[in-house]
Amino acid sequence: MVRKLKYHEQKLLKKVDFINWEVDNNLHEVKVLRKYHIEKREDYTKYNKLSRNIRDLAQKIRDLNEKDGFRAQSTHQLLEKLYSIGLIPTRQNLSLTDKVTASAFCRRRLPSIMLNLRMAQNLKTAITFIEQGRILHCDRILTLLLDIFRNMEDFVTWVDSSKIKQHVMNYNDERDDFDLVA
Repeated sequence: MVRKLKYHEQKLLKKVDFINWEVDNNLHEVKVLRKYHIEKREDYTKYNKLSRNIRDLAQKIRDLNEKDGFRAQSTHQLLEKLYSIGLIPTRQNLSLTDKVTASAFCRRRLPSIMLNLRMAQNLKTAITFIEQGRILHCDRILTLLLDIFRNMEDFVTWVDSSKIKQHVMNYNDERDDFDLVA
């Protein structure tokens, strides 16, 4: 049991918040974890570390001589890689790498991709569909919340036996007569 604080202790601790330390950036982290329904905090810290490494690498490339051919080549390679992963919207210039954050990585997770493809109404239902095994990606049933690259988004579909896929096909009048018999 903790004793009651004395008057002068209360006055000293009035301005100290033990829940939210400025150094931790805990409030922002909790918001991102909640927004993207990330269960493991380690995933967020990995994304944060990766984004920091990307920004540091871009800064090192910027520090190189502008006339150097290596700078142009490495800039092109970095921008191409980040664009293909889906972390930046275009391959225009190196300043886009400053906007790569942990949230950019979170937006590349499968539930967020399902929201963009309008396969689910919110992240919670998207995660439920994935955990139930209703999502197919490149002929594999997915049960993990993976990161999907930009060129692989088109291969995210419903499992053939899924009631949701049958309902969508009925709605669009695309269901085959053979499927009705089976």
